[in-house]
Amino acid sequence: MAGKAFAEFLIARRAELRPADVGMPEGRRRRTPGLRREEVAVRAGMSADYLARLEQGRDTNPSVAVIDALADALLLRGNERHHFSLLALASGNESRCPGSESAEEKIADTIQSILRALQPTPAFVVGRRLNVLGWNAAWADFVTPLGLLDNEGQPNLAWYTFHDPAARQVLRNWSEAADMFTAALSRAKLRWPGDNSLLETIDALRRHPDFAARWKPHHVGARVSGMLHIDHPAHGLVQVPFETLEADRDQSIIVWLTDQAQAQTHGLRLVRPTAVNE
Repeated sequence: MAGKAFAEFLIARRAELRPADVGMPEGRRRRTPGLRREEVAVRAGMSADYLARLEQGRDTNPSVAVIDALADALLLRGNERHHFSLLALASGNESRCPGSESAEEKIADTIQSILRALQPTPAFVVGRRLNVLGWNAAWADFVTPLGLLDNEGQPNLAWYTFHDPAARQVLRNWSEAADMFTAALSRAKLRWPGDNSLLETIDALRRHPDFAARWKPHHVGARVSGMLHIDHPAHGLVQVPFETLEADRDQSIIVWLTDQAQAQTHGLRLVRPTAVNE
């Protein structure tokens, strides 16, 4: 539940900080790591009792002013601050979260047209559960030898990464990709806490030890762009930069960028690596 996630984030972040991080002396030896609850409360301008209620999930409706004060006190910036704010605002409103019900994952004809128009640039669409909902011919040509389209039904990026042995062979930066997909599902759970299909997908993945080790909802590793290092059976070692574009509130178009200066291989313009780390 969102209220529990907000409380867990508060406790985890307080444990991560050290007095020196906020300009305080270390003082006498501490029984537990991190800042004391009283220290965070003073920095945020609130009582330690109120902070205790938030950490224990007994108060699930903090005001915007309280959220901002706690974010400042906990030195949250960028993605972490945004994630923290979403957790706080959703903590007492799970039943009113938009799109909380399980969604029928189907892409619109207009999105299909965009995928075709992007040809020969590889592009595909993912839903909130990281199911691949649609793709163009260039993407299919490239990923078919990787085994991503081997199984019947919709391929799933996270399931392929953690459960298909081929993924560890073709993804040279497998660990980075695994972190990215785990973080994406963590954000999705926050945004759609009532999507039973999403929760079932996450529960099934958590049975895999590598996913379970990465499943830390209070950590934010969001990235909507990056680089895949792929050892391709046909094309060799290639670097594939990608960008993510929001198609609607629960679908994203992922475009594998192409380099116009490079020679085309089977309709693909791939970025060849200058060096690939072993």
